[in-house]
Parts: sequence; C-alpha cells; structure tokens
Amino acid sequence: MRLRSLLFVPGDRPDRMAKACGSGADALILDLEDAVAPAAKRDARAAVAAFLREPREGRPALFVRINPLDGKLAEEDLAAVLPARPDGLVLPKAEGARTLAALDAQLSGDIAILPIATETPAAIFQLGSYAGVTPRLAGLTWGAEDLPAAIGAATSREADGGYTAPYQMARSLTLFGAHAAGVPAIETVYPDFRDLDGLAAYTARGRRDGFTGMMAIHPAQVAVINAAFSPNTQEIAAAQAIVDLFAANPGAGALQLNGRMVDAPHLKAARALLSLAADRGAGALGSPPPGERP
Repeated sequence: MRLRSLLFVPGDRPDRMAKACGSGADALILDLEDAVAPAAKRDARAAVAAFLREPREGRPALFVRINPLDGKLAEEDLAAVLPARPDGLVLPKAEGARTLAALDAQLSGDIAILPIATETPAAIFQLGSYAGVTPRLAGLTWGAEDLPAAIGAATSREADGGYTAPYQMARSLTLFGAHAAGVPAIETVYPDFRDLDGLAAYTARGRRDGFTGMMAIHPAQVAVINAAFSPNTQEIAAAQAIVDLFAANPGAGALQLNGRMVDAPHLKAARALLSLAADRGAGALGSPPPGERP
C-alpha cells in the first residue's frame, strides 16, 4: 500500500467522499473524529459505512479515523465501520504499543492501523515502542494541534509559521519512531490549503528529512504532495549509477563516483530509492530534489 498522500474527508459529507476519489490521493481518511460534531456522529458512521460498501475498483485506499480508543465513541465507530471492511483505521491519541495492541486485538483480516502518535503528553514518551507489535502497523504520523492544547501552550508555531522547539522534537521523534518500527513516516497536514508554494517548500523539507508521505486537508494539495514524495528521473538515474558501480566492483567498500566518495550507506539509500520508484511507478512526475530547479 503506497501512502504518499492521505486526504482527510469529513465523515458526514458523503458528497465529498465520491469527489475525493478523483483527487489522485493514495488514500482517503474518512473522518469520524474532529471533523464531525457530536450530534452528527451517528449519521457520519452510517455514511462512511455505506461508502465503504460501494465497489472499490479504481478507488484509493480507504482509511477511517475513529475516535480515541478509550471512549464509547470508538466502540460505536468500530461497530459501524468494521463490517464494511475499511482498508485501514487512523488511530488518534495513540500512546504507543499499548494502544496499538488494544486496537489490533479488536480487528480481524488485513485492516491496517495508522496511529497519530503525538497528541498527548504521554504519547511522546512512547514513540519508540511501536516496533514488533503488529504487522497491521501501516506507518506513524503526528499532529501539531492537540498536543499544545493538552498542555496549555498558546501555539505550536513561531510567527513565521515554523514549529517551536517542543513540536520540532515531536516531529523528529515521530520520524525516528517510524523508521525504528520499519514503517513509513507520514508528515502532518499543512493547514493553509491555498498556499501551494508554501506547501511545496514544506513537502520538500519533509522528503529531505526522511518522511515518505503526508496528510492533506484539501484536494488541491494532493498533486503537490504526490510530486514531492515521488522519486524523479534525476534521483532515479543517480541511484542507479551507484548500484551499477558497486555491481561492477564486487567486494568494494568505498568507490568514487563523479568526484565524490560513495560507500555502503549510499548504496543502501540508492537501493531503497529504486525500490520506492518501482513501487510507485515514479519518474518524470516527481519534483526535482530539494535545492535543485528543473
């Protein structure tokens, strides 16, 4: 399952669900949590379940964001949507292995789980605990809104829009926690959906830092996100050159390529990029590498 772009869709807006399928997103997140008012939860569950039961051919993967697992709303969400077999569940307020295992125990079949792993203070101390819990783990993602609210912080952002130090840390720990668990690291949303230039810069930083995909709040963001997280032709050619060089020099520890040294970490990264490109059918659709212009 490729997860470059995951587009949120309110669970009480079935009209938007159908339109979102044409956005190009790799996955939709049908939201039963924050996007749905308490009075609309029941109708939203019914709408999501009905949408999940429609034919899936040609559609992106369909995830459902349920409500936090420690409340009755989550029980009602699961009772409504699990019979309709979503491809995955987005788990808010996740607090590490314990929460992941608790949801895993309630599932059957191949339903994936994507935890939002930084929304409570306790969650921050569990970001290294996700490895080995369940093969359902589809990735880790994070958020910069619930955590400051939980601790009484005024904001998670500087005046220029960048994250303040505590939330830079939360982002970094999510990134390393995902890679430690061997799953994709999914960047959080970019809230200004009209600012596509700002989004492009944000996605470039995410790709540079090791994130492999990103959540979106508007269909207009999807193309920018997909391009940023797809290897482009220059990257593929450079990676192939490294792989070919080591294939031509078996047993070598370090070699020179175009005036620079390459060694085992470069070879590992090159192989990973070529595997990613093969999985995504990447090529000319990808953006130039960060710092380069076409």
